[in-house]
Amino acid sequence: MGRYVIRRLLQMIPVFIGSTFLIFIMVYALGDPVAALFGDRAPDPATAARIRAELYLDQPLWKQYLHYMGQIFRGDFGTAFNGQPVLDLMVTAFPITIRLTLIAVVIEMIIGIVLGVVSGLRRGRSVDTTLLFLTLIVISVPTFVTGYLLQFLFGVKWGIVRPSVSTDATFGELLLPGVVLALVSLAYVTRLTRTSIVENVRGDYVRTARAKGLPRRRVIVRHLLRNSLIPVVTFIGTDIGALMGGAIVTERIFNIHGVGFQLYQGILRNNAPTVVGFVTVLVIVFLLANLIVDLLYAVLDPRIRYA
Repeated sequence: MGRYVIRRLLQMIPVFIGSTFLIFIMVYALGDPVAALFGDRAPDPATAARIRAELYLDQPLWKQYLHYMGQIFRGDFGTAFNGQPVLDLMVTAFPITIRLTLIAVVIEMIIGIVLGVVSGLRRGRSVDTTLLFLTLIVISVPTFVTGYLLQFLFGVKWGIVRPSVSTDATFGELLLPGVVLALVSLAYVTRLTRTSIVENVRGDYVRTARAKGLPRRRVIVRHLLRNSLIPVVTFIGTDIGALMGGAIVTERIFNIHGVGFQLYQGILRNNAPTVVGFVTVLVIVFLLANLIVDLLYAVLDPRIRYA
């Protein structure tokens, strides 16, 4: 197991370099950060040249990338155009989005897996048909529609929660945004779990467990569910990074100043250091999530061994 983890960590290095290099090129080559600083006004050529030299923008892209990576290894993600270090923005934004993501992941895991098991064990019945219909509706409705609808109902009309989230962004305030963020993923988890349950419920190991006289709950939890969760774990693992980076719509609806909000502001203002810095951290999150998923395979299925 130890050698496998080391090998996977080494494999992450070229993936990280390639991903961040592509992001760096797309952000810096497709726009002029210096022009974005001045907005509609034309910058003075001498002033623009001085700023480009200060930001290392007068060098070729590959040199800019090497300079940027050198800064990252020193713990410096650069400075936003408003003069605030990007690392300070991360310290403020990432804890909020992590709390929001945790709520969303817990909701999609618990509710999605339970609904998937219920649907899979009752294949073809009214419960199964109803759940498939409801999950299809959830997947079809855009997140901004669901978000504004739930915000109006629970926050404005009924007054159960606050329509927007305060700067503290406590777990209680993030509960409704977490539900909005988790809904689509919850629907996918439900359908994945249901499909996996249906495929495995007639497996030889399930029939053997039943023939031994094991209680039905133990057969489902210890045997059927454990083997059926591998595709679900794969989805949830990759979904963690997607939820953190894809929370732009949800955070905009509920005025949450997290990662999505900072990315939106960075893209809107062509603030290249902010965008590249945040996306770089999200790439690391994706890579670590995939590693954890691979390790969980061995926990769920004893037949899987890593050398």
